[in-house]
Order: sequence, then C-alpha cells, then structure tokens
Amino acid sequence: MTATIIVGTQWGDEGKGKITDLLARDMDMVVRYQGGNNAGHTIVIGSDVFKMHLIPSGVFYPNVTCVIGNGVVIDPQVLIEEKETLKAKGIELNNFKVSSQAHLIFPYHKLLDKAQETKREAGRIGTTSRGIGPCYVDKMNRRGIRLGDLFNESVFEERLAWNIEEKSFLLQKFYGMDVKLNKEQIKDDFLGFAKILRKFVVEDCSLLINQALKSGKRILLEGAQGTMLDVDHGTYPFVTSSNPISGGACTGSGIGPTAIDEVIGVVKAYVTRVGGGPFPTEIHGELGDMIREKGGEYGATTGRARRCGWFDGVVAAHSTRVNGLTSLAITKLDILSDLPKISVCTSYEYKGEKLNYFPLDLTKLEKCKPVYLELDGWKSDIDKIKDYDDLPKNAKAYLNFLEELCGARISLISIGAERGQIIKKS
Repeated sequence: MTATIIVGTQWGDEGKGKITDLLARDMDMVVRYQGGNNAGHTIVIGSDVFKMHLIPSGVFYPNVTCVIGNGVVIDPQVLIEEKETLKAKGIELNNFKVSSQAHLIFPYHKLLDKAQETKREAGRIGTTSRGIGPCYVDKMNRRGIRLGDLFNESVFEERLAWNIEEKSFLLQKFYGMDVKLNKEQIKDDFLGFAKILRKFVVEDCSLLINQALKSGKRILLEGAQGTMLDVDHGTYPFVTSSNPISGGACTGSGIGPTAIDEVIGVVKAYVTRVGGGPFPTEIHGELGDMIREKGGEYGATTGRARRCGWFDGVVAAHSTRVNGLTSLAITKLDILSDLPKISVCTSYEYKGEKLNYFPLDLTKLEKCKPVYLELDGWKSDIDKIKDYDDLPKNAKAYLNFLEELCGARISLISIGAERGQIIKKS
C-alpha cells in the first residue's frame, strides 16, 4: 500500500504539475483531491504546452488511472472542453474516473462570485470569478448539486429550481444585478453534460481508491493551489475555499491518514502570489519585473501577472509543519541564475521582536518586516545539468540553506520547464 501526496507550500503556482507529471509515470493512479478550474497545471512535453485545470496531470501516461475526487468542484463544460482539447492532441481519456459526489459549478455560482468581488466592503479577495467559492458555500450549506444528481432528473430539477429561486433573489435584490436565470436552459445544458460524462462517473471514488491501495497499487494524490491559500491555515480571508494542505487529500479522496507514506512539498526557489493579500517578501520595481518575465509568472488560468518575492523561510517552515512534509521538490532554480546576490527571509521582525513562526493574524502580519540573509549567486546557466554534484557551488549552498530553513530534505530540483529538466538529489 503506497500513497503519496503532492502539495504546494506557498501561495500556489509552485510548479506542482511538472512534479506530478514526473512522479505519475511510476504510479498506477493519480487523484485530484480539491479545488476547481481556478487553478492550472502547466506541462511542457517537447514543443507542446498543456495547461490542465481539472484533469489530473497523470493523463499523459496511458497506464495511469486519473481520478477527480469528491473534494473537487467541477464546471462540467470546462471539463468537457479540456477532454476535447486533449483528444485533439491524440490523448484519449481511457482511464479516467470522476466522483459522483463532486459538486457542480452552475452559472449562478459564477455570477455570485463576480458580484461578491464587486460589492466586497473589506477589499477584493482577487478570485478568478470561476464560481469556486460560491459552489463550496452551497456544498457546506447543504444546497449543492452533485454530479450524481444529474442522473436522477426529478431530483436534479427540484434542487435546481430551489437554487435558482434563491440565487435570483440574491443577485437581483441584494447585489442589484439585472440578470435573469433561465432554468430550462440551465437544466438542458447540464443534462447534456451528463450524457457526455456518464461513462466516466464512479459512484464511490473512495471505494475505488481504497481497493486500489489494498491491491498494492501506487497512488499519487494531487492538490491544487498552495498551503498559504488554505482556508484554515493560510492568509485568511485572502485564500481559496478548500483545503489544499495534505490533510485535505484524505477528505477529498476518501482515504485514511494511515494510508499516506509520503508528503512531497513543491517549493519555488523564490515566491509568487496572485491577487490580493499579504506578501511579506514581495519585490517591487525592476528586479521583481525581471523575475516575473524570466519565470513566465502569469497565471495558467487567468493570465494575470503574479507578484514575485524572495524565498520566505518562515512560510516554508509553516508549510512543513502543517503538511508533515517528508521531502521537498524545488522548482525554477534556473530563474535565479543571473543574480549576483540572492536574499532569503529567515525570520520576521514585529515591533522589535524576532518571529520565527508565521502569524495568522493579518493585522499582525501586515506590521511584520522580513529579516533577510544575503547569499552569493552562481551567475551561470544550470538548465542542462543532469547531476546534483555538477551544480555550481553557490547553487548547492543555496539549496542546502533552503533545506535548513524548511526542515525537510530536498529530493527533486527543477531547472527548466521541460520534462527532462529535473535533477534527483539522493
């Protein structure tokens, strides 16, 4: 029985897709356990660039079963479009399963998402307006509609009618939007989606995954976003609406914590985040712009520019603790190759006091100043290096320092966007 979790350790966009793709070739099943199409994984295979939003990264290996678990919220139109895009490039979904218990994103969820961002009194969260948050609200409020509901038309129609009545009132009377939801059109659209997706739907994904574990299969559990966007352990309220941390893998897939053998944290060699919210080590000006352009730091889902900053050891240690990381995969180390000096945040200063922990109280966090240690850069290209021992001395010194800050060993180092640009560190 072998189950491994891949988790982002920062504010998302750490490069989890590439690491998942690498590890998936040795797996029997890859399971996506939370989030929706508000997150994107980019996989580069030769000249082809694949931007995945819902389908797990293991789809590129015919022998791997790809599963969307019950913890994911699904826009069925996006899922079908993603399926067709892959098919056009010769990739068939022959081993693809979707949980019947996954909740569905409806047009009213997207409208509510946009309306809430516009009206928000305490400042914009910076959501992707894909309807993810409102869908999770309905799930927790026991008003949601799950994929399996589409196959019982009378149940579906009853739940849809109630939701449309409620959401129409909110949109029109509270948010002042001049919208009219067409119940019959929405019903017909989603029943059409159901016909296309029916062959992929599994009633109990938990049973499917646990049976695979009992038969000795190797399972990879893939999260979206990152630890600092976790609704419980991130920079609330500037977070996502689910649990990207390793604990979310259990609830979002239906396996117990005793089944987990390894938790791999994906860590970018610097830090980025999209949208609003605190970012202690953010770099402003030309240097931040240079890192953004060299690193291609634009969202795979929205195309929005990412804010860039120095590596934050306080965030890294927080992520190691709440996820129980067993190892680290460092990505985009090559982006720092031109810098003569590289700063690393080792702690925060708050009112003259040194903090070695991440304060979850945002009013306190906003007054924290990062304390930096400056390291020498390596000023040489590393994107063609195959062995760890061949890395420049200063690059290895940087990696060793990150291991010390994070409190976990580094097992993988990504030095470029392509599949093969990975160094394994023993």
